[in-house]
Amino acid sequence: MKILLGSNSPRRKELLQSLGFDFEVVSIDCDEVFPENLSVENIAGYLSELKADAYRNLEKNEILLTSDTIVTFEGKVLGKPKNREEAVEMLQHLSGKTHQVYTAVSFKNSEKITTKTDVADVEFSEISDQEINFYIENYHPFDKAGSYGIQEWLGIAKISKINGSFYTIMGLPTHLVYETLKDLGF
Repeated sequence: MKILLGSNSPRRKELLQSLGFDFEVVSIDCDEVFPENLSVENIAGYLSELKADAYRNLEKNEILLTSDTIVTFEGKVLGKPKNREEAVEMLQHLSGKTHQVYTAVSFKNSEKITTKTDVADVEFSEISDQEINFYIENYHPFDKAGSYGIQEWLGIAKISKINGSFYTIMGLPTHLVYETLKDLGF
């Protein structure tokens, strides 16, 4: 059996390598759009399955892993910021409050897609405008849901509490991936 990782995320690649699995990275082109009536708890799973479904070149001896992470605050999805102003606004909303990070991972073989979702609560201490500006200028978080990466300066300096898996927040629920791949014989 061969593992394919359908993700361009360097963090997901690093985490899957750290679990000790051999794999190949494949590219998937997919519009990440979800129905407006979908509950926040189901969005990451929906998008992860959408990516898995978009990959058509799967052989019988291969398993494809796809994943998606969303950040939610007060029931609203905070996607990747489109510009600096949107990043500032998101981080101001998260300052001093708790938000949720949902990461789903889908496992696709030639017969079916199985998806598992994990959630973690993240609490930020107060973040000043000066700290927000420093972070955006130095770390350019425009490719990250919620405008931050937990493994970067803002996460290191300003996250005061986590309830859940650090790796779910980073973008791959490693405990679910490991258990599932072991159950599949890897």
